[in-house]
Amino acid sequence: MLTRRNFSKLAAALPAAHLFGKPNSLVNGVQIGVITYSFRALPGSAAETLKYCVDCGVSAIELMSGVAESYAGAPLPAPRAFAPPAQKMAGKGAGKGPGGRPQMTPEQIEERRKAAAELKRWRLSAPMGKYKEFRRMYEDAGVKIYCFKLPPTLEMGEGEYEYIWNVAETLGADHITMELPTNDELLARVAEYAAKRRLAIAFHTHGQGGASGFDKVLSASKYTALNFDVGHYYGVNGESPVPVVEKYASRIASLHLKDRAAPSAGGANTPWGQGGTPLKEVLQLMKAKGYKFPATVEYEYQTPAGSDVLTEVRKCVEYCRAALG
Repeated sequence: MLTRRNFSKLAAALPAAHLFGKPNSLVNGVQIGVITYSFRALPGSAAETLKYCVDCGVSAIELMSGVAESYAGAPLPAPRAFAPPAQKMAGKGAGKGPGGRPQMTPEQIEERRKAAAELKRWRLSAPMGKYKEFRRMYEDAGVKIYCFKLPPTLEMGEGEYEYIWNVAETLGADHITMELPTNDELLARVAEYAAKRRLAIAFHTHGQGGASGFDKVLSASKYTALNFDVGHYYGVNGESPVPVVEKYASRIASLHLKDRAAPSAGGANTPWGQGGTPLKEVLQLMKAKGYKFPATVEYEYQTPAGSDVLTEVRKCVEYCRAALG
């Protein structure tokens, strides 16, 4: 018999989709998603991450590689602690590296080299069966994986490139994401491989933009695209991203949504609605124009006192629903 006490235990153990129906974050024709990086402060197994998505009412995601590779049995290092964005942007001091991180010792560098070599060996022989299971588990719960983030590098061989694209295809993603390359050799290589596989590589943007930034990477191949971050664009340039979205709509694979203050006010990440990024206008443009690329919630502002990550991600999702209502 399902008593109230037993029901509470079941509700805590299972994703909400199994009890109350599958999530649906397709709002008036606009697909709202979330990047699983948003849950970085929480335990990150495949099942836990799926539960976060379902509990936040999200039916589509940009999947960070660690969640999937851990499930598939990759020899990954223990998750590192993520500093809040305000701390990550702190200055540098003696014995500190970029962003104020401590410089690695020779022993730590060697340890990292060995771990990278072990991971490479695993990737070159990894079967796709576990990734098929992963996809089935997520889709059965109502969550579609529309892109996969595992950035290809110049140091990777052909086998690792093949692995990245194989995983993305197996998971059902229609594009792979990486940071916008500043190295011409890397740009040419990833563009060529994306064309070979006919599966797009989409470049995540920070402050870059305009003809000198976007046009160059988009001209590399018809299989290059933008993973355009409207919050970064506003927070660095102080300009509305709306004209940029409209101009490059045919080459945008997905957007990232976040709110940031204007550059004159420091450009910091803020709770949605407290910064200057015209998120509502971006979403309304997507609705009016019928754009089919997803708009991805990227939770980066510091969690307010008395709240928690899932509550804040839900607020971001609800902000999108209200903007599209």
